[in-house]
Order: sequence, then structure tokens, then C-alpha cells
Amino acid sequence: MRLATYASRCIENEILMHFRSRKKLQGEVSLSDTLEADGDGSSLSLMDVISVDDDMLDNLDARESCIKVRKCVKDCLNEREAMIIGLRYGLGGQNPLTQREIAAQCGISRSYVSRRN
Repeated sequence: MRLATYASRCIENEILMHFRSRKKLQGEVSLSDTLEADGDGSSLSLMDVISVDDDMLDNLDARESCIKVRKCVKDCLNEREAMIIGLRYGLGGQNPLTQREIAAQCGISRSYVSRRN
């Protein structure tokens, strides 16, 4: 392969990569971008329009915590212990059960359930 052929392919690839990166950037929007101006001349940004309340942030934190807890339960406990913890604290969308209810459902003693949670 000649140098000119190699160089032309490299240049062509660089040009294509440049256009691809520009295309990606066109889809990105900043929260501080101006959407439009109000009637009194003040600008309105995307951040002004999007509302985030404390409940949304709390729910997001709770969801992330649940994911971490489920991962820890799965990675650190055996199957039976994970089931007991899941039943006790209502992991997996079910209502939490008492130690007695778990013991009766699993056919184990309440004290065993107590030691596991």
C-alpha cells in the first residue's frame, strides 16, 4: 500500500469521526440553554421549566438503596437466609411478615428467624 493511499484513508476516517462526534453533540441539551424569552424580556431556561420536588429525590434515593440492599442480600447470604430477610422486610414488593409468620411459612422456629434478621 502506498503512503498516499494510507494517508487518504486515515484522513477520510478522521473526517467521518469528526462528523459522528458533531452529530452526537447536536442531540445534547444543557439545562441552562434558553428556551424562549418571556413577555417582559427575561429568558426562560430548561432548568426553570423542569420541576424536581423533594419527594422525587427521596424516591430516587430509596430506590437506589433498595437496589444496593437486594444486591448485598443476593451476594452475601445463602438462599434460605435471603428468603427469610426478604419475607421479614418485604423485599420483592410483598408485605413484611412477622417472625412468627415467617417461621410458620418456612417450617422453622421463630428463634431461628430472629437470629437471621
